[in-house]
Parts: sequence; structure tokens; C-alpha cells
Amino acid sequence: MKKLKIVTIGGGSSYTPELIDGFIKRYDELPVTDFYLLDIEEGKEKLEIVGKLAQRMVKDAGIPMNIHLTLDREAALKDADFVTTQLRVGFLDARINDEKIPLKYGVLGQETTGPGGFMKAQRTIPVLLDICKAMEKWCPNAWLINFTNPAGIVTEAITRHSAIKTIGICSGANSMMMDIAKAYDVKKADIYARIIGLNHLIFADKIYVKGDDLTDDFIEKLAVGSANNSLKNIPDIGFTARFARALHMYPISYLKYYFLTREMTETAIHDSEKKGTRGEQTREIEKKLFELYQDPNLNHKPKELEQRGGAWYSDTACSIISSIFNDKKEVHVVNTVNNGATPDLPDHVTLETNAVIDKNGAHPLAYGRLPVKIRGLIQSVKAYEELTVEAAVTGDYATALLALSINPIVPSAAIAEQILDEYLEVNHAYLPQYKR
Repeated sequence: MKKLKIVTIGGGSSYTPELIDGFIKRYDELPVTDFYLLDIEEGKEKLEIVGKLAQRMVKDAGIPMNIHLTLDREAALKDADFVTTQLRVGFLDARINDEKIPLKYGVLGQETTGPGGFMKAQRTIPVLLDICKAMEKWCPNAWLINFTNPAGIVTEAITRHSAIKTIGICSGANSMMMDIAKAYDVKKADIYARIIGLNHLIFADKIYVKGDDLTDDFIEKLAVGSANNSLKNIPDIGFTARFARALHMYPISYLKYYFLTREMTETAIHDSEKKGTRGEQTREIEKKLFELYQDPNLNHKPKELEQRGGAWYSDTACSIISSIFNDKKEVHVVNTVNNGATPDLPDHVTLETNAVIDKNGAHPLAYGRLPVKIRGLIQSVKAYEELTVEAAVTGDYATALLALSINPIVPSAAIAEQILDEYLEVNHAYLPQYKR
């Protein structure tokens, strides 16, 4: 049997036990012989803690998977089959700045949506493109499975500026399908939802349960509040029944940032003052998780990890890797190149949709024209994403300002300029592409 080498960049992340758990459960179909957890010097302590837990998990499962902990990029990447990324440039302190700075100007501060997502992309894209260059040297045939946010924008950058094969993944669509399954008391495997849009900007416009089209029924459940999206990292503010029926699609929770911008921003400001931003809350969650991880008797993924957000991450990542490795031709929701899925976006841009996954990668299922009720929003956010990638690669201030100014969540170009200037000041150590 072929040896299978997998590398996780950002191996010291609190998410790693989730990923290890997914590979343990699938060992029969994904016989990973060597699993490298790679991190940087600043992440060494967390890498040691998480790595030892991973080793205990594998030992308890009784499978011959070797867990390697390393700071050596070449040793990790050489001859790898799959590389997954879950890194955070600047750690949680940078995320907290991303959230707090816009709030000072009355603008939403959120990790992946609006200004926060823009700034995270500026720090992240150069690092990931550098990783791609290393992969081109040491494992040119490997697949890069990216979970690093903002996943859609990052995937866009890699597909445009690297020869490495890549698929972007997000647990959001999986969470939506789990919630549909919960509403009908069935298994997730009984659900098929047609997903259209962009990462963190997706809609399910067709919902099937055991082959029956229950779209109308599920939308009514949303309207009356008997079904919901359970993403833990987004405030629980619901749409009105009238709006839910008018939209007549199942929107991921992130869409509340666009359709309820004022309410969500007011909530973010209030939460920031009373209990801290989501980044500050996450820092406390992570602190407790790493205390748990250090318990030498812990040999499984702790339930507390579910509070971190990103539920179903391992299910998403491992299923997609297995579908490539085993040429399964399964349908998954991924971030991949449009390639004709919809004529309302350029063919070369990245979108998030259902795709057949086989040994050659992702083949998106065509769904045709975008409904007029969401077309403008998706096209404007895609334009923002394209400019965001260009700014991250070039470090051009004008492009960066335009990207922020056309984002639907940013209310004025003048405010965009103020936010951008403050962002560039506090992030200068992570932005070598921007000349000061």
C-alpha cells in the first residue's frame, strides 16, 4: 500500500486535534503513515502541547501513524502528498486589532467579513504564496487544502499566483447541512443542498431531504424560527419572517453582516465593551483548551473544542482529501475556480459551490445565472475580493483603499481610508509588501 504523507502548517493550532480525530476515523481509507505538524518558532510551545496530544490520540487508536513535530519547513514538505493550512499570521492579537479598529469608526469588525477579512488577507496571502513556492520546490505534485481564512480570498490568490493544485475548504456549508438534518431528524448524508455564492456568502437555493425537494418547507421553518444556523461565532440575531420568506433561500449566518449590517455592528460594539470581541473571547477559549491539552491522560478530542468555532472542520477536510486520494467522485462544497458554474462571474475567479471531487481535483456543478435578488451583492463582494488579492500581492495603497471602499459593509471611502491607515500602522511588521 502506498505510504501517505500529510503536512499541517500551523500544527500548533487548537484545531489540530479536530483534524487528527478525522484522520483516525478514516484510517482504513486514508492510511497516513507520516503526519507532520509544522509551525514557526513563536508557535513552538503550542506545537509541543498539541503534538503530544496528537501522539496520545494515535496511540490510543492503535494505528501506525507517525506524528512528527517540526519547525523545519523542508523536512515537513519534502515528498508530501497533501498539505493543509490553518495558520494565523500575527496570532490572535492581530485578529483582535482587526476587529477593534473598525468598531472605533462604527464599522463592523469581524475576522473574515468586511475590513477584518481584508486585513487578515493582507497578512496571510504573502505567507501562503511563499509556502506555495516551497511546495513547488519540495512537493510540486502535492495538493494544498486550505482552511486558513478568509478561505475564498486565499484560494483566489493561490489559483492566480501559484502553480500548486489547491482547494479551499470551509466548515460553514457542512454546518448548514447539519442544521437541515437536525430540523428533519435525519442524517447529514440524507441532505443535499445546492450551494451558490462565495465563501461566507453562500445561499442554499435548493434543499433536498432523502431526494425530496423540501426547499419551501425548510424556508418556512426558518421563517417561524423552528430551524436555524448554529455557527457559534456569530451573534444570534434572526431575520424577520417576512424577509426569510422574501429571500426564499437558506443564507449562511455570515449574511446577517450584509442584510442586518446596522444591527450586527451595534451588537459587535456592545459585545466588545461588555465581554470583548470574538477574538478576545477566543483567546480565553484557547487558553482553557491548551490547559486541557496538557493533561497527560487526555487522549481524544475534547468536547470543549466545539466552542472554538469551525465545527465539522475535520469532516470537511478529511472527506475531501479521501475523495482525491481514492478518486471517489463525491460531491462536496468547496472553494474552487468558477470554470462555467455561473456566467454571472468571470470564469477564472474563485467561488464556493458543490463540486465533484476526484483525483484531478474539484469540478464545480453548473447552476446557471445568479438570481437577481443576490446577484448584485455577490458580484460586488467578488470585485472587493479581486482587489483585495491584488493589494495583498502588490502592496499598492490605492488598490487597498479601493478594495475597502467598495466593500458593502464599509459606509464611506473617507472612513475606509482612516481604517486602512490605522491597519497599516499596527500591522507594519506583517506587511513587507507595503513600502513605508
